[in-house]
Amino acid sequence: MNLRMANMDDLPQLKAVYEKIIDNMNKDNIQIWDEIYPCEFFGDDIANNRLYVLEENNEIVSAFALCNSNAGAEYVKWENKYDKAVYIDRFGVNVNYLRKGIGSLMLNKAITLARSNGAKYLRLFVVDINEPAINLYIKNGFKRVDGIYDEIIDDDLVLHEFGFEIETSI
Repeated sequence: MNLRMANMDDLPQLKAVYEKIIDNMNKDNIQIWDEIYPCEFFGDDIANNRLYVLEENNEIVSAFALCNSNAGAEYVKWENKYDKAVYIDRFGVNVNYLRKGIGSLMLNKAITLARSNGAKYLRLFVVDINEPAINLYIKNGFKRVDGIYDEIIDDDLVLHEFGFEIETSI
């Protein structure tokens, strides 16, 4: 498997992979992603060189964005908010590759990338009802920090998000 920066040619396949991820999440009653998020953010992620894809035989197996900031960062209590950190966003695993260790593999790759970019921490936010993701992060050594970020989507939808972080060991 090959980890690389995504490019604009990946967009159709990325969107197809994530549509299946969203369908799978909806079946599990984790209705937090839709036709807008995360798919409409991929073009900007690619243009800003922050979207990574893992591929095997020209098939996208997994993807994530590594961002320098996150809107929720000021709402939780990080171990040390002044140390350099990067944030993993839009993390997904192709449904054809679930339960094969890809999530853990990708988190380790993200930690390595964060470290190589001089970040002491890799951080992320996860919606409180997304138990499979929360369990994956805990299993891989991420620690939940105090506080909750309430991301207001519209008048009828507020996502309650937990912050997690792990030291990159730089």
